[in-house]
Amino acid sequence: MAAHRPYPDLGALLAACDEAAYDLTPADVHEALALESAAGPAPDAPPAARTALAAAHAAYESRFGHAFVICLDGHRPDEYLDQVLAGIRRRLAHEPDEERSVAADELRALARSRVVRALASAPGKGRPGRPV
Repeated sequence: MAAHRPYPDLGALLAACDEAAYDLTPADVHEALALESAAGPAPDAPPAARTALAAAHAAYESRFGHAFVICLDGHRPDEYLDQVLAGIRRRLAHEPDEERSVAADELRALARSRVVRALASAPGKGRPGRPV
């Protein structure tokens, strides 16, 4: 992606991100998943929520061998804990091949979100008419 810079706009950059993500080999996805870590609950979460989340993450990692990844764009911060717990519980029923595919989709969504956030915090980048 870096070799093709600058991109004319944010849309072109995100399209390139998607294309690069779809070209990842299973080994690339495995490597990316290995670099992710399980997110903990908000510091003010009740102890029972912390325990439930820790147990859910442990069960997921035991079954699939990598951290649970989920993109929470579109959810309010007060919904994150419930979304993560529901996502883990739902995805624990997946077969490993199906879950690898779902996890790869979540990695793509996370990468897009991270690019958008990084550009939002960079002065002058990602604005209309400005290359990124």
